[in-house]
Amino acid sequence: MAVINVAPGETRIGWVGIGVMGSSMCGHLIDKGFAATVFTRSKEKAAAVLAKGAVWADSPHAVAEQSDVIFSIVGFPSDVREVLLGENGALAGSKEGNVLVDMTTSEPSLAIEVYEAAKAKGVHSVDAPVSGGDVGAKEARLSIMIGGDQDVVAALRPCWDAMGKTIVHQGGAGAGQHTKMVNQTLIATNMIGVCEALLYAHQAGLDLNTVMQSVASGAAGSWSLSNLAPRIIDKNFDPGFFVEHFIKDMGIALAEANRMGLALPGLALSKQLYEGLKAQGHGRDGTHALQLALSSLSGVDWKAG
Repeated sequence: MAVINVAPGETRIGWVGIGVMGSSMCGHLIDKGFAATVFTRSKEKAAAVLAKGAVWADSPHAVAEQSDVIFSIVGFPSDVREVLLGENGALAGSKEGNVLVDMTTSEPSLAIEVYEAAKAKGVHSVDAPVSGGDVGAKEARLSIMIGGDQDVVAALRPCWDAMGKTIVHQGGAGAGQHTKMVNQTLIATNMIGVCEALLYAHQAGLDLNTVMQSVASGAAGSWSLSNLAPRIIDKNFDPGFFVEHFIKDMGIALAEANRMGLALPGLALSKQLYEGLKAQGHGRDGTHALQLALSSLSGVDWKAG
């Protein structure tokens, strides 16, 4: 299949899923000169990109009809299946030569299924999950992990550059999703460490901001410590990434690990702690709200200070 030339002012993009990250990501493409047609379940969430000049469509199918490259970033694999492969999905509305780019963190097997279904219709498909949270999306410095055909991935470079800073083609269909599972496994136990360390410092009577000055730039440093610990200290648990979505990701990673015959006890422990956090009513808080669950195990009311 021929690969289209992707360029601002020429290529029409579609965007399905305007959420915490999608709004910023789509907005960056519009700012670079791409004309955009968008759809999301709650139209009010698209207000920012509509104000930038995006055009509203009533379904993923309608988005694809008006677009050359269609991006999606939704919540769960079931949502991916609906918006891409459903009767009113983007693939059904695509013409030969279109490109589907799913940036949802989803199942590697589903990425391969979408790739094969798209190929049968003469449509290209790429899986490109991201890491960096709401801050990385706003500042256009996401890490983008890409699976798909090399020539298609290369053609999309102007789009990747508009949204991210670290852009790596990991291999064929599904490779981007597998790489994101590696990313989520790394984060899962790291978040336990960040929250437990802050809890220790709190109970020891230390000034948490002063502690951060000593530990954040040393061997203990991490993205989560630098970016999420300040929110924990400020008792701000607004989502950069939802707890319920992280649980979904860990479930996918554990299922893949089981398929490969791997035992990942750290990841399993983290998922159980997050399941407890969700049961306490924090499924729509940010992942750093794990602090609340871990604090409660020791009888500490973190929100009360």
